[in-house]
Amino acid sequence: MSGFREFLLKTNAMALAVGVIIGIALGNVVNSLVNDIIMPPIGLVLGGIDFSQIKWVLKAAVNGDPTTEVAVRFGNFINLVIAFVVIAAVVYWISKMFIKEEVAGPSKTCPACKEANAVDATRCRACTSAI
Repeated sequence: MSGFREFLLKTNAMALAVGVIIGIALGNVVNSLVNDIIMPPIGLVLGGIDFSQIKWVLKAAVNGDPTTEVAVRFGNFINLVIAFVVIAAVVYWISKMFIKEEVAGPSKTCPACKEANAVDATRCRACTSAI
């Protein structure tokens, strides 16, 4: 049990678990945003279309039984593609807010290999030439 505890505490497993949980919650919020807020006005503008019900019927239902119908339901696919684009945009914006690139400090370039080194270095870290 202590090995498992060390694994959780010393690796990024806990951060990954938190990320997955937040990602699932974010996905549900964005799906609701797309299905309940974005798509109804778009469907209204396009003539009252419910995108989740758009389909191409290959074989009509027999005796009114909807389970016998064979159809390609591409309207739901359109909803899911829009949801994916919105989720990707939200994740991109969140990552831009929280993940900042480190600003490179001053450095000097090795004349032999052109590798950047610390300002106070006397030898190159890549080729060990004197700087």
